[in-house]
Amino acid sequence: MTAPKFSVAFLALFGLLAAGPLRFPDPAVDPKPAAGSAQTAVLAGGCFWGVEAVFERLDGASNVVSGFAGGSKWTAHYEVVSMGTTGHAESVQITYDPAKISYGQLLKVFFAVAHDPTQLNRQGPDEGTQYRSAIFFATSEQKAVADAYIRQLTAAKVFARPIATKVVPLEGFYAAEEYHQHFLDRNPTHPYIVYNDLPKLEQLKKEFPELLKKK
Repeated sequence: MTAPKFSVAFLALFGLLAAGPLRFPDPAVDPKPAAGSAQTAVLAGGCFWGVEAVFERLDGASNVVSGFAGGSKWTAHYEVVSMGTTGHAESVQITYDPAKISYGQLLKVFFAVAHDPTQLNRQGPDEGTQYRSAIFFATSEQKAVADAYIRQLTAAKVFARPIATKVVPLEGFYAAEEYHQHFLDRNPTHPYIVYNDLPKLEQLKKEFPELLKKK
């Protein structure tokens, strides 16, 4: 019998994170970009259904797409990626307005709510490299912010276990099939969503209300 798998929100409730999101630090390195057009971030934190839903609710995030990164466009298909041999990770591409939310703030939500960054090649009930934790940087600035934040969280001992998140260059992002897009909003009673992802949204609303879109 395997040990039960729990969401980040569940672990936080029982103190299995060294420091809960109430004390989650802002990134010390998070330069404000010059005013300009929208920017994108690509993050991998396990099954993209819940990760997508978390970032869709942030003010300044204009579009969030579930997809794949880390492999070739020829293997960027869900059934193929699920075999765990393509190099792809289930990921989300976030288009955001840097005047409303910074790259560092996106990473704060990524580490605090969207997933458990201490799990290696898995996330909750899902196992395999396609469920790994990764930050795919598109610029040297994104890399600098991500590297510095991981060092900061490690030094502060925010998590009881080592951070497994890899910071790697983005070589391509490929959107997943249409039925994966906005999956949580379309299927809020799906058992996987109810157990693994709805707690993330509750935690997001509780801990970071100032980052949410205004209704």
